[in-house]
Amino acid sequence: MPHNERSKVITQGVERSPNRAMFHGLGYTKEDFDKPMIGVANGHSTITPCNGGLQPLADIAVAEIKAAGANPQIFGVPTISDGMAMGTEGMKYSLVSREVIADCIETVVQGQWMDGVLVLGGCDKNKPGGMIGILRANVPAIYVYGGTIKPGTWKGQDLSVISSFEAVGAYKAGKMSDEDFEGIERNACPTTGACGGMYTANTMSSSFEALGMALLYSSTMANIDEEKRVSTAQSARVLVEAVKKGLKARDIVTRKSVENAIALVMATGGSTNAVLHYLAICHAAEIDWSLEDFERIRLKVPVICDLKPSGKYMAVDLHRAGGVPQVLKLLLNAGLLHGDCLTITGRTLAEELADVPDAPPAGQDVIRTVESPIYAQGHLAILKGNLAPDGSVAKITGLKSTSITGPARVFDDEQSAMDAIQSDRIKPGDVLVLRYLGPRGGPGMPEMLAPTSAIIGRGLGDKVGLITDGRFSGGSWGMLVGHVTPEAYEGGTIALVAEGDTITIDASRHLIQLEVADDELARRRSNWRKPPPRYERGVLSKFARLASSASKGAVTG
Repeated sequence: MPHNERSKVITQGVERSPNRAMFHGLGYTKEDFDKPMIGVANGHSTITPCNGGLQPLADIAVAEIKAAGANPQIFGVPTISDGMAMGTEGMKYSLVSREVIADCIETVVQGQWMDGVLVLGGCDKNKPGGMIGILRANVPAIYVYGGTIKPGTWKGQDLSVISSFEAVGAYKAGKMSDEDFEGIERNACPTTGACGGMYTANTMSSSFEALGMALLYSSTMANIDEEKRVSTAQSARVLVEAVKKGLKARDIVTRKSVENAIALVMATGGSTNAVLHYLAICHAAEIDWSLEDFERIRLKVPVICDLKPSGKYMAVDLHRAGGVPQVLKLLLNAGLLHGDCLTITGRTLAEELADVPDAPPAGQDVIRTVESPIYAQGHLAILKGNLAPDGSVAKITGLKSTSITGPARVFDDEQSAMDAIQSDRIKPGDVLVLRYLGPRGGPGMPEMLAPTSAIIGRGLGDKVGLITDGRFSGGSWGMLVGHVTPEAYEGGTIALVAEGDTITIDASRHLIQLEVADDELARRRSNWRKPPPRYERGVLSKFARLASSASKGAVTG
C-alpha cells in the first residue's frame, strides 16, 4: 500500500478501534486521523557537543511537519561520543551504537507503521546508523545533520578536537608547553556541533547530499548558525511532500547514487570509515557493493578539496567556498557523477545542481578544479596481500611516501601500543601492528585515534607505519592501514605476525605483505589458538557473535 496510507490502517481502519483512543490521549482530534504520521528520530543528548544542539532543530522539524499537514511523532535514538570514548573501553561501543541506532529507527518506524521519518543526528555513528534504519524500513525519509562545530582558535591557529589529541603526543614528547597544551584543550571545541574537519561526521553527512537523502548545502552548515534552522525547516517540508508522493528511500538510494556518494567522499578526502559504513548501507539497501567498487571509483575521481586532517581547512571553510554542491557540480561537469539520480526533493541531482556555478569562487583554495587537483586519484586505497587477503583500507593523503618496509612492533591491545609510543620505544621505520581489535575480537572495532595522534604529536607521522584490524578515526592520518581482514580473532594472518617480522605497505602496488615464508606461516597457524571471547553477556557479546567481517561492513543483520 502507499506509504502515506500505512498509518491509516491503525488510525482509521476500525471506527471504534482502541488504537484511536490512545491517539486521543496524545491530543489528536478526529481530523488528525486523515494525516500522515511522520517520525522524528531525535538524537539530542547532552553527552557530546555533537548532539547537544539538536533539540532546537527537533522542535523546528516538529513545528514544520505540523504546519505542512502531518502528525509528527518524536522518539529518541542514542549516541556514543567517539571523541570522549576514544582510548577507553567505551570506544568498543562506538560501532555497536551504529547498529543500535539502526535497530531503534527500524523498530519504531515499523512498529508504529509510520508513513515517513526525519532522522536528526550529530556524532559519527548517527549518520550511518540512521541511514541503515531508514533503508531497512524503506519509507519516505530525509536525513538532517545537526551541523558542524565552529573552529576553535589558539594563538591564531584554527583548532578541532583532533588538535587536543595530537597535543597530548607533543606534550608528552616535551615539544609543547603547559600553556599551549592547556590553551588547546580549553579552546578546541568552542560551540556545539560535530568535529569540524572532514572527519567521519562531516564525511558521512556530506555524502548524504550526494546520495540524494539530504538537502544541498545542509552538511557543512554550523550547528549554531541560523541557516541550519532554516534548512531543518525546509527538510521537514520536503519530507512531507515526499510522503504524499510515496517517494521511498530505496527509490533514491541505488547503486548509481552510492557511486555519487563515494565520488564525493574521494573528492573531499573523507574518512576511511566511509568504506565500512557504505558497505553496511548497501547491505541494508540490498545493493551489490564490495571493496573493489571503492577502488574502481578511487582510480577515476581526484581529490579536489584541501581539508583536514591531511589538508588545511575545516568544514565551515568548505561551506563558504560553495559547499558540497560546488564540489558535486565540478564532478558532474567532468562526467564523474550520475546526474539522473533521484533526490528526496523529487528532482534529479542534475536539476538540483543547475544553478550552482560551474567554477569555484575566485580567491579561495579550499576547492580546486578537477583539472588541477590536489591528488590525481582518490585517497582511500584498498590494499591486499597475505596480511589482508580479504582486503584492508589505507588513507594515502598528506604523505611524502606511500610505502614503507620495516620491522613489526606487535601489540595485542591499544594501551600497550600507547605505552610504547609515549616511552619512545617506537622508532622511524617501524611498522606497528595493533590486533585483536576487529569487529569480533575487539569487540566493536574501536578507533585508534589515541595511538595515531600520539605518533603525529611525536613527529613520526610519515616515518612509521601502523596496521590494525580495528578502525581509524576520521581525524587520523599517516601511513595507516585499517580494517585488515580476516581479523586476528578469526585467525587472519595478522594474528601470526611476530615481533621483528618484516612488513611491507605499498599503496602504489595496493599491497600489504608479511615477508615470511609460506611454510613458516603454516607452522605458526597450526600453533595458533582462538582466544576466549572478551565478553560473555550484553551488547558487546551480541555484536561479537553477530558482526560480519569488516570487508562486509561489520553488519549484524
